[in-house]
This record gives sequence, structure tokens and C-alpha cells, in this order.
Amino acid sequence: MLEIKFTATERLEIEVKEEEIPIRHYLRQPQRLVAAIADPTLIEILGQERYRLKMRSLNFMEIYHFQPTVVLKVWSQGDGKVYLESQDCQMIGIDYINDRFFLNLKGELTPQTQGNKTYLRGVANLEVKIDLPPALWLTPKYFLEMAGNGLLKSVLVRIKQRILHQLIQDYRLWVSSEDIQQSQENVNQLLTP
Repeated sequence: MLEIKFTATERLEIEVKEEEIPIRHYLRQPQRLVAAIADPTLIEILGQERYRLKMRSLNFMEIYHFQPTVVLKVWSQGDGKVYLESQDCQMIGIDYINDRFFLNLKGELTPQTQGNKTYLRGVANLEVKIDLPPALWLTPKYFLEMAGNGLLKSVLVRIKQRILHQLIQDYRLWVSSEDIQQSQENVNQLLTP
């Protein structure tokens, strides 16, 4: 058997326009972050800060088509810093690889204030180790690594794009829904004799 390792790292830094409620309060709700980085129809809540995510189908070198399913633990601290860590992974579609596959994903997202500006800064590291199927044993290692590293990078870039668009949009929606709820509570208090 031939084992090969693929790796990818992606960094994120975006300026966030703070609303009435600071983004660190939003980030204390990891379930919202999970829904922002993945298609909500592909998420299963397992409890205890754990989520099962079915990723979109991928293909490797136009030979193997599979759908990764990853169990993630996502938690936050009081300052809004969010951590993400893979706990389990399955490959739907390729039994041979599923039994000889290891995935490790670690990431963090931190709100930071500099002067009067707030930034979200993050990093995600993804590593995959796999025993190659016999059909790929004669393929040069360089080509395999290039294809595997590129595939992992594309997964991280997709997550980054969702954070850049979905997370900020969801943050603004959350703030406006919190404002509406607070306004309703204020009205109810005024109307109560």
C-alpha cells in the first residue's frame, strides 16, 4: 500500500462593519456559524457542539467521485473566538478509500478590534492521509500531490467564500432580528399595567 498526504491552509481577514450588537456576540452562537459556512440542508445537529456536514460531491483526477461527510466540533469562547475541529469523516461512494482515509481539519476565527475598526481573522488547516487505491500506484507522486492539494484548497476556498458572504449577511440579519425582538419586549413592558 502507498500512503500519501495532502495539505492545504487558508487564511481570512475581513473588515466587519459593527452593528448595534458587536459581532463577538453573534460568534458566541456556533450553530449560526456552521449554518453560514455550509448549506443548511446538508447539516445534521448532533448535540454537544457537534455537527455532521455532508459536503458537495467531489472528484479526484476525474477518476474517483465521492461525497465527504465530516463530523465537526464547533465551539466559541466568551470573547467571540470560534474554534472548529474535525472528529470523524466518511467518504460516501468509495469504500476502498473510506477504510483507508484520515482527515484532520482545524480552524479558528477571531474578532479583533484595531482603533475603530473590527476585523475577523481566521485560519483553517486541512490535512488528508490516504492509502492509494491500486489504480493510482503508477501515477507519479508529484501529480497526485498537486491534484490532492488543489482539491483540499478548493474546499477551503469555498468555505472562505461562504464566510465572506453568508456569515456577514447572517450577522446583519441576526442583529436586525434581535433589535426587533428587543423593541417588541419594550412595547410589551410599556403596555403591561
